[in-house]
Amino acid sequence: MHARRIKVRHDDKGAFEAMSGATADPRLIGARAAPRKALRLSWSDPIFRAIFWQVVIVGIIVLIAWYLIGNTSRNLAARHIATGFAFLGRVAGIPIGESPIAYNPAVDTYGTALIIGILNTLRLAAVGIVLATILGTLIGIGRLSSNWLLARLTAFYVETLRDIPVLLQLFFWYSVLQAMPPPRQSWHVGQLLYLSNRGARFAELDWDPAYTWTLGGLMLGVVLTFAWSRIARQRQDATGRRPPVWPVGLCLMIGLPLAIWALFGAPFRPDIPVLHGFNFQGGGTISPEYFALLLGLSIYTAAYIAEIVRSGIQSVPLGQWEAAGALGLRRGNILRRIVLPQALRVIIPPMTSQYLNITKNSSLAVAIGFQDIVSIAYTTLNQTGQAIEGVAIIMAVYLTISLSISLFMNWYNARIALVER
Repeated sequence: MHARRIKVRHDDKGAFEAMSGATADPRLIGARAAPRKALRLSWSDPIFRAIFWQVVIVGIIVLIAWYLIGNTSRNLAARHIATGFAFLGRVAGIPIGESPIAYNPAVDTYGTALIIGILNTLRLAAVGIVLATILGTLIGIGRLSSNWLLARLTAFYVETLRDIPVLLQLFFWYSVLQAMPPPRQSWHVGQLLYLSNRGARFAELDWDPAYTWTLGGLMLGVVLTFAWSRIARQRQDATGRRPPVWPVGLCLMIGLPLAIWALFGAPFRPDIPVLHGFNFQGGGTISPEYFALLLGLSIYTAAYIAEIVRSGIQSVPLGQWEAAGALGLRRGNILRRIVLPQALRVIIPPMTSQYLNITKNSSLAVAIGFQDIVSIAYTTLNQTGQAIEGVAIIMAVYLTISLSISLFMNWYNARIALVER
């Protein structure tokens, strides 16, 4: 038999593969990339048309912005309305009932008042996100429970609260708190906690510099525990044996702060609330407005988070449960160590939207009298008459918070994503 000679055409890769039955190597047959077309100043050129229309659209946007800014400036000048942010340095005179920092309306400026509004918004959103996440995760897991009563109760919770507007829920919780007994007949837990229609009063520590160092020791203990956990995981991968983590972690997170506290003389000066007249004096305070907002936003958002958690758990194949059960693991360990880590890749993206929703819904605080950034900014623009600047500040604050949450959640989502090989 005589072998057939195959004539290879360098410009026909498909012909080579068809005749030889092998995959053509571009280095052997001299394959070349198609040359890039040059831009031609002709309407028949699609690249020229694309650039032309983009330039036209950008020009129209710039002209509209220029017209709106110029028209607004002329109207403000005709009505003798001042512009700019110089008003932030003037004395505010706005009474603020709940301030996380020291504030005197007769001395402090509008800028300080707006900072207090931002801090109130941040502490409401941050605590609400934590509570909604914990509650929503528990309810989402409960919906998948084999216990008939628990599964039905959690389903009723989700289906009911998602269909009631969040503003009505805020009004409901605020009305419930206002219906509580007055301070003289308040519900109390010893001298540590008092609940009344004035909010919650609780005992707290009269701050001492030693507490600052103790708190720093606690944060250092958390960092060292995390570092030790990583070292233990590396040793387990290398030797198959995992050193104990939690005994070391408890010593670092509890023993280290206690040692620092004892080194400073172990000061302990509690500030206990005491009833004087018609209200309490001393101790820490949680206003009924803040408490109602926290309850309403957390409970409402938890209903949506529960469905996200439920769908994330159900996205994990059933074989994962069966394989882990065959190894003798309990359902709690299977859920915590195997299922939830895989479900997080499905849970995190929609969870970001719920965190943004709870942050933006905090603007409803003005409806029940809590002084967040929206409430204080509206009071400021009513007193100064500078509405554009006030609304711009509100928009900038919520935009910054939302982008920060999105950036963090996107980073975490990328960190836990599966890496393809």
